[in-house]
Order: sequence, then C-alpha cells, then structure tokens
Amino acid sequence: MNKVIVLFMLMFSFAVSANCRDAVVLVHGNGGNSSDWNNTYNELLNRGYSSSEIHRPNWGSTCVACNNHSGSEEVPVGNALLDAHENSCTGKIDVIGHSMGVTLAIKQIIDLGLANDVDDFVGVAGAVRGLRSCGYYPFNVYTSTCGYWGLSINSPFLNSINNQYIANQVYSIKSWYDQVVCAGGCTVNGVHSSTIWGEDASFNYYLGHFGLQTNTAVQQVDLVE
Repeated sequence: MNKVIVLFMLMFSFAVSANCRDAVVLVHGNGGNSSDWNNTYNELLNRGYSSSEIHRPNWGSTCVACNNHSGSEEVPVGNALLDAHENSCTGKIDVIGHSMGVTLAIKQIIDLGLANDVDDFVGVAGAVRGLRSCGYYPFNVYTSTCGYWGLSINSPFLNSINNQYIANQVYSIKSWYDQVVCAGGCTVNGVHSSTIWGEDASFNYYLGHFGLQTNTAVQQVDLVE
C-alpha cells in the first residue's frame, strides 16, 4: 500500500512540474498600452499559459515626449516584474519588451536585482544602443525621451546599462526596415541598435517597428517556452 501511495505522489509531482512554467512579463513601448501585446498574449494562452501567468504593465501612455527611464515610468514595470517573480511557479520569469519597453525592462531588472531570476529576455525592436533620431548626448534632441535618462546615443542612462547581465538567455528581434529604430540609420558604431550585448541569438524580419511586435508572436513565445 505504501508503495502505491509513493508511486501516486511521484506521478502527481511529475504532473505538477510538467505544467510548471516561468511567469511572463510583457512590457510595451513608449505611448503604447497592454493591448499592443494581444497577439503574444493569445499565443501564450493557446500554448497553455493561464492569464495569471502573464503580466502586462501599462506605463507612460499620456506624454510620449515626456517619457524616459526614470520616475513614474519605472513603477508599473518594476511592480509587474516583482509580482511575476513572487508568483512564478518556477521562481523564474521570462521578459519580452518592445521598443522603449526593452530598455525600461532592462533597467528595472538591473535595479531590482532580478537578473539571476530572469530565464529568457526577448528584446523586440529595442534601441539599446540609442536612436540616431535623438542625436548624441549631450547635443541631443531636447526632450526627456532623448535626454540624460533617454535614448540619445551615449546618454548616461544607456551607458549605465551597457554590457550588464540581464538574463540567462537573451534574444533580439529586429528589422533593417524599422522606421523608428532605423530613422537616420539602423546602426550605432557599426552595430544594429536593437542588438543586445551578449545575446544568444538575433532574428531579422522584413517588418516595420510595430509589425515586429504584432507579427512575431509565435517567435517570441518559442523563445520563452
């Protein structure tokens, strides 16, 4: 009888672990909202994730030119990362960011000391090396988005996150036809601005800035599953 109980417990434990997966945090871009992730969200649901395992923080939707990586923009993203981590079945999380959500998520992962708890990080159409359209710090376009805490090339903010460890596995999804990241040129110092330091792989698509988010949902989920 005891052997039967032990066998049952082992089978139950295996079933639970088989369904145990990392919680996922989806961080939208500047001026966007959580619904921008509908395709990715639905793809996760189709693969067996529950809605409680998917976190979609809303941030910075009111003033695009005012947003940067310091202050009120950080709070919803940081809270979502902490909540996902606290409630993740595995104790690990996966993070997918789009556009400015990539760099905002990176900053929060570093600031909150979560890098060792992020299994997979996927940056979609990010500008981790800066935007040529923002100019070069300190001679940048005069907006918060392009300033000290923004996406001007060589901004103190971007320099502070450069080469920092952010996850066990890191991927980028990018395009050479991205009308935002590639405005004025896709590369910074010869490297595509969406390329993340130390990444494990990068995937190129013939898509625009927003199509990279909405039309690569299958690729995104493949990378975090």
